[in-house]
Amino acid sequence: HMSNSAPQVGQEPTKIQNLFSNISGSYDLANDLMTFGLARSWRKKVVRLSEATTGQSVLDCATGTGDLAIEFKRSVGTSGYVIGSDFCKSMLDHAPQKAKTLGLDVHFELGDATALTYDDDQFDVCSIAYGIRNVSDPVKALSEMARVTKPCGRVMILETGKPQNPIMGPMIALHFKLFVPIVGWLTSGDHSAYNYLNQSSTQFPSGVDFLKLMEQTSAFSSTSSQSLMGGASYIYTGIVR
Repeated sequence: HMSNSAPQVGQEPTKIQNLFSNISGSYDLANDLMTFGLARSWRKKVVRLSEATTGQSVLDCATGTGDLAIEFKRSVGTSGYVIGSDFCKSMLDHAPQKAKTLGLDVHFELGDATALTYDDDQFDVCSIAYGIRNVSDPVKALSEMARVTKPCGRVMILETGKPQNPIMGPMIALHFKLFVPIVGWLTSGDHSAYNYLNQSSTQFPSGVDFLKLMEQTSAFSSTSSQSLMGGASYIYTGIVR
């Protein structure tokens, strides 16, 4: 058991499952507000950087209501194959209809990013957006994502960071501290859930520190990060060995 003073990397699964069940109906709206409405363009950027092309296969972990999986499906086309996986059923319940409405065929299923049930080297790209900080063991999840990805394929991570910019930094921090829980409360009635999301994002390793987590897996021949909006979020890319 870790002492309370040590920053804890990794979350208790049942707690997280319940938390996301409570807010699943309002999560999309709140997420848009939390990321200043930029989540959509950042997801597009993840897909671009992944170099996913027509006919490829993609696994999106912690897919939530399916936004990133849907974005990948646009890139891989009808000949491609996208699975969106999440361990919280009530989040996933919103995903199939969303894809269907857009006329996109995405396969959604329950799954745990730290124990993926897929074969080695199965996917061209494996992604996770705003989910790696909520898994019980981030390094294990990264290892698993790399395992199911083909050699030279890409593992893509989109996650919140700690803004470095001296002017924007404190403003964004304040936004997360005050605005996010209020938005969460207004949109879902569950203040504590968004409080948690805010805390987990400020305590979770970002930038160089996150790349160190990726390197701990020994699964990548190279890793890189791209800062978004002065470090409010980051896109990390791992090329699988």
